[in-house]
Amino acid sequence: MKQVKGTDFYLLDDLLSEEERFTRHSVREFVDREFMPKVRQSFRDARFPMEVIPGLGKLGVFGASIEGYGCNKVSGISYGLMMQELERGDSGLRSFASVQSSLAMTAIHEFGSEEQKNLWLPLLAGGQKIGCFGLTEPDFGSNPSGMRTTALKEGGHYILNGSKMWITNGSIADIAVVWAKTNKDDPKSIKGFLVEKGTPGFTAKDIHGKLSMRASVTSELNFDECKIDGDHVLPKTGGLKSPLTCLMHARYSIAWGALGAAMACYEEALGYARERIQFSKPIAGYQLVQERLVWMLSEITKAQLLAWRMGKMQDNGSLKHYHVSLAKLNNVKIALEIARSCRDILGANGITDDYQCMRHMNNLESVYTYEGTNNIHTLILGEHITGIKAFE
Repeated sequence: MKQVKGTDFYLLDDLLSEEERFTRHSVREFVDREFMPKVRQSFRDARFPMEVIPGLGKLGVFGASIEGYGCNKVSGISYGLMMQELERGDSGLRSFASVQSSLAMTAIHEFGSEEQKNLWLPLLAGGQKIGCFGLTEPDFGSNPSGMRTTALKEGGHYILNGSKMWITNGSIADIAVVWAKTNKDDPKSIKGFLVEKGTPGFTAKDIHGKLSMRASVTSELNFDECKIDGDHVLPKTGGLKSPLTCLMHARYSIAWGALGAAMACYEEALGYARERIQFSKPIAGYQLVQERLVWMLSEITKAQLLAWRMGKMQDNGSLKHYHVSLAKLNNVKIALEIARSCRDILGANGITDDYQCMRHMNNLESVYTYEGTNNIHTLILGEHITGIKAFE
């Protein structure tokens, strides 16, 4: 596969610091060198290439929004550019890093004790340990407050029962951040628990038969009378606000990441259209193809500006969850539409894995749904602008 180039119609590089450009270049170079030669076979085999994890740790990708504890905090834009470049490779690669950083590490950093942070964050930052985040359940995706997983207190420990579904990194994780109710009838009783691999009663099994996110581990977690010691409770958690805070960080990374997938597809389709001859000239010379390419460039440019502004707001402390909802909603939607259109430009060749478009297209169908569906983000924004909540 050819190296991707930079789509920068509005000269956004001029808005980036030298450190931000260096960060993007370093991650892009790593993805091109270490990941792209593996991704086609990984997607075929439905296998995440575990061998890239140490390199990502050395790059500082994990915990890049955290100060200390073995992490080197970077600007919000630098972190976003990391996610962009990872998803230029594959949504599964970005998803691995997002879950490790924005969900598992953020939960421990924001809500954990000093002992928990000192133990787990350096190991997760270096990639020596892997984390996952268990919130979604088989019957509760968009409505996490309805979760049935419980952790009932017995003396100095808790007994954890229930299941979690669609958990990225689930079966390969050394530590799972699991959300459960300490009172099954009270959503405000939700707390976070650190469940280590090998805990009696804790099992994880992979979800097979996926047509999307194949180069990613997706699992079901089950808990049957798991005894969780009191020092494995995240002490600062309480209610649904805690996991939703983590989800805001993850959605931020997705809004940037989807841009990477969109650019990879656009650049591939543009190169193909310039070379593919039909009726005596390259198909890029036909009006309908040009109209599509111009639309793609326009949407990517607008999404880049949206992501850049979101990054600036992240750094100055003005970013709210509804700002992130708009970026996640918009950027994933246009990325999916671009991937579909690019596949069409490639014609029959577009359905083979010699090209990236259909792999990205399949992946983006999942990204469109997870970390809040497009409909849920629309209603979050609707509530904010009208003041009227349209869902429970």
